[in-house]
Amino acid sequence: MSHAADIVTMSAAEYMREALKEAELAYQENEVPIGAVLVCDGKIIARNHNRKEATNDATSHAELLCIQEASKVLGTWHLGDCEIYTTVEPCAMCSGAIINARIERVTYAAPGIKFGTHLSVVNILDSKKFNHNVKVTGGLLEDESAALLKAFFQERR
Repeated sequence: MSHAADIVTMSAAEYMREALKEAELAYQENEVPIGAVLVCDGKIIARNHNRKEATNDATSHAELLCIQEASKVLGTWHLGDCEIYTTVEPCAMCSGAIINARIERVTYAAPGIKFGTHLSVVNILDSKKFNHNVKVTGGLLEDESAALLKAFFQERR
């Protein structure tokens, strides 16, 4: 289900706010509140949020769903001119997809303390051993994303 917006040439913080809107939708759907947007040429071409519970599929992460949608929109798996904004540091599965899709940059908000693959658990995204190197920025609107995650998990305890 695509609901990409026609939002053109925003700032990095504005793109992350759009990803946070997706995370809020996930929260409302009782999904872990992680959202992502994929941007190409200054335009959001895909947006999504975690849907593991809804799809009963462990691979239904916000980042993967965005990559799949962007590939359909652009008619190619090669997303080298694109960047992805996600509310939490990507996991190993999502980092692998980001590298394989040749995405130029990933910007994330909060660290992924248990699954993160930039600085938290292992460092896949900065590895120079892959044939594609991703530029990474972390911490953009970290407090907002962390607060949403904290509220979600506190409600469930």
